[in-house]
Amino acid sequence: MKLAADLRLAGSVLLAEDSPEATTGAVAGSLSLASGTGGTVERVNEPQQQEQGPDVREYLRLKSLLEDFGHQLPSATRKQLEEQVGSLEPGWIAHQEEQLHVTVRVRLDNGFVLDDALVEIFTSD
Repeated sequence: MKLAADLRLAGSVLLAEDSPEATTGAVAGSLSLASGTGGTVERVNEPQQQEQGPDVREYLRLKSLLEDFGHQLPSATRKQLEEQVGSLEPGWIAHQEEQLHVTVRVRLDNGFVLDDALVEIFTSD
């Protein structure tokens, strides 16, 4: 894998054995990595399925009902169902945008390790 773009990492610096909660903010640093820097994937962290709220489940149920049987419904009922689906759609869109992304742990050829990095910042060799 190679970095797809230049990266600048900045913020608190922790020892590898420290937990993320142990940040004191006392040490800060900045590191720049050039695009094209190669590395080896050590681990892929698959996203865990996010729980669907009641509005998302209702959107999926009504959308399926509309798609499967909408043509058979009386026009007033179909219109009401379309309005209900439309009112729930913003919640569905927000749910999809919140979906977790695949992250990776990559040991770069220069010795640096990027952990929990979005897979989108890399390209295949």
